[in-house]
Amino acid sequence: MRVLILGGDGYLGWPTAMRLAARGDDVMVVDNYLRRTLARETGSEPLLTTLDLAVRSETFAAITGRSLRVEIGDCADRAFMDRVFADFQPEAVVHYAEQPSAPYSMMGYEQARLTLHNNIGTTFNVIWSVMQHVPDAHIVKLGTMGEYGTPNIDIEEGWIDIEHKGRSDRFLFPRQGGSLYHTTKILDTDLLWFYVRTHNLRVTDLMQGPVYGMSTREADCDQRLAPHFHYDDIFGTVLNRFLVQAVAGIPLTVYGSGEQTRGFLNLEDTLQCVELSLRSPARPGELRILNQFTERFSVRQLAERVCDVGNRIGLEVSVAPIQNPRKEREDHYYNPANRALLDLGLEPHYLTDDVLAGLLERVRPHRDAIDTRRIKPRVRWAER
Repeated sequence: MRVLILGGDGYLGWPTAMRLAARGDDVMVVDNYLRRTLARETGSEPLLTTLDLAVRSETFAAITGRSLRVEIGDCADRAFMDRVFADFQPEAVVHYAEQPSAPYSMMGYEQARLTLHNNIGTTFNVIWSVMQHVPDAHIVKLGTMGEYGTPNIDIEEGWIDIEHKGRSDRFLFPRQGGSLYHTTKILDTDLLWFYVRTHNLRVTDLMQGPVYGMSTREADCDQRLAPHFHYDDIFGTVLNRFLVQAVAGIPLTVYGSGEQTRGFLNLEDTLQCVELSLRSPARPGELRILNQFTERFSVRQLAERVCDVGNRIGLEVSVAPIQNPRKEREDHYYNPANRALLDLGLEPHYLTDDVLAGLLERVRPHRDAIDTRRIKPRVRWAER
């Protein structure tokens, strides 16, 4: 099928583009390099230098014989989006094109404003571009498990049945984001649900947990195809940060008690989930919400496992809790459902000790490139 990937330069977007193109889809990737710009402005560049989209796409084509179309432009620009949708006529749209960092969204007014306008504006443009150019196209939108917060009840897959005063109905599961970034994702879901109801759109909203890893089948063919791998406090996910800290000999920075629990998944499993969603699309008039994670860990559990495995392979790893810069519950109930993607055929890659050792060994050759100034948290949610 013709698949348009918005945010195709990102940590998830680029591997998704390669995976779908390798499977035979006609893929166009769109990006304006916003994440690269923000990373440079905040001193948060990735561990490995990555080529621009045009060069990476040419390299991928030379290695695999599969081509990728590239458009550089801003998805918040309606005229640009109109042209892309009118020309390419996608059958499916994978929407990653948002400012993806909770800490960045909490740095100050300008960062909050950019996050709000970019994320909501881009989603709004995606919706209208689909309605006006390809109304039968399937939108696959990357949400986040962080939309749910940490309620003291089980988290269902997007929807909850309520009985109240003798009557019952079905509603979107209550959301309570822990940052402005997460709040923009909640607003995305509300926007999508409104236009699904009123214009019969087909949408899959993937509520994804933190992703880890830097390896995919396609990226492993050539280091020039590697995705962005951030390890800093602003753009790096928690396990990726711990991996780099372990290799650098920096005590693992557990925020607060470390009892914060989340659902995690391997980068390879993100690609599986997106492809499964595309191959089994939502129905017209359906907002299908899938919780996208494979395992649950507390931050402390992750740190202890990285410590144990790292010391076993000859690294000197320790854990050093620090004051939590975020405003969040550190001790909470957390029991989210994640059955739907397994039912669609997801075959999880679990975080075994061998997998952890392999991740550490992939980071180890790049030890000299690690900038230790990017480790400690530079953003606080609120003054204490």
